[in-house]
Amino acid sequence: MEEKKLLVPEETYISCGAEIGTQQKTAHMKPFIAKVRNDGLYLINIEETDKRIRSAAKLLARYEPEKVIVAAVRHYARKPITMLSQICGFKAMPGRFLPGTLTNPNSENYHEADILLVNDPIGDKQAMAEAIKVGIPIVALCDTNNETRFVDFVIPVNNKGRKALALTYWLLAREILKARGEIKSDEEFQYSIEDFEAEL
Repeated sequence: MEEKKLLVPEETYISCGAEIGTQQKTAHMKPFIAKVRNDGLYLINIEETDKRIRSAAKLLARYEPEKVIVAAVRHYARKPITMLSQICGFKAMPGRFLPGTLTNPNSENYHEADILLVNDPIGDKQAMAEAIKVGIPIVALCDTNNETRFVDFVIPVNNKGRKALALTYWLLAREILKARGEIKSDEEFQYSIEDFEAEL
């Protein structure tokens, strides 16, 4: 694997635990799994993670920023999705996703959206159910144990670890700004991975 082909060096993905999956594997996620460790933990193919972060960024960059909703119930994902949303102009919905947010125009929490990014199809099932109901596409960070039946675009990555989440959303933010032409190079991106890391 040539490092120049990756968004960050392979060592960065590994040190952040981006490739660490779970001890469960779904048929949907099988194409993204590189191998299984002796302790039964499945490892995600970093090249697939890298390629799909790139593609997801290009996809998300095509939408009006205020029409992109980013949802995450998981505690360690709340800061990274908030940072991503502040930098890219998206609407972050950290914590519990309130019913009716996408489906009930009479709700004070209602938000019209054209695309949804979720941190985990399991934890963020309320947001996914509403996106399915209104017919908008879903991009999701998916671990080895996720079902992807209703996900339109999968980003295969450790969607539970604090550092892995910081790295993933940091890369998405950087690549979205590049895709929009707001920055020309990686060096122009003024944030560090640590800026995206949730507190312990």
